[in-house]
Amino acid sequence: MAKKRPSPGLTNLERFGGGIFFVFYLLLLPLMAGPARHLAGELLGRRISGELYGAVYYYGLFAVTAILFHRLLGTSTRRFLDEPARALKTAGVGIVAYYGLSELAARLGSVFVDRSGNLNDAVISARTGSAPRMTLLIVVFLAPFVEETLFRGLVFGGLKEKSRLLAYAASCALFALVHVWQFALANRDPAYFLAMVQYLIPGLVLAWAYEHSGTLWASIGLHAGVNALSALAGSL
Repeated sequence: MAKKRPSPGLTNLERFGGGIFFVFYLLLLPLMAGPARHLAGELLGRRISGELYGAVYYYGLFAVTAILFHRLLGTSTRRFLDEPARALKTAGVGIVAYYGLSELAARLGSVFVDRSGNLNDAVISARTGSAPRMTLLIVVFLAPFVEETLFRGLVFGGLKEKSRLLAYAASCALFALVHVWQFALANRDPAYFLAMVQYLIPGLVLAWAYEHSGTLWASIGLHAGVNALSALAGSL
């Protein structure tokens, strides 16, 4: 059985700066998106589409993430290049586990909350229909890079040094929270928080992919692959 590779360590700057950025990303930036889009439209004297604003928004997140975590990403890249087959195999196994266990989680989630389907898949499907190219850019390239660096690189990697169990629990819970709290707020329905169960298994598989391969590129590739398949299914 192949041994797990230790996750790349974080610098103090990555912990401090990345932690502040993570709080903004998780709680504040989603609330600022609407007002910021409106303000930008007023300043430019034109209406800015949601798809265009989404692309600019994620390009900004991508740039900040790449700058803040350049050392972590550099280490992950070197580890990927050292053992590309390991990373690719991990991502492949992860996709199989992702879909198998996510189906189980979805069925469990339907027991607790009356919501049809996966919220993330529903959003991807809707956006793919209205703006396929922009949506693919975001969900296949930009979002997986940002989310894996934050949830797996920062949260999981930072906490694993203290407790492996805590690292899995916190990264999975926060990953689930970021995907549902806006629905609960927008619909004023706390029952949406029960849908977090849909994301616990995906979060677990993505964290495992990072830990097992020792490189973020395995979990980024896995995340991108899953989103690409969801986008494809939504366009059919």
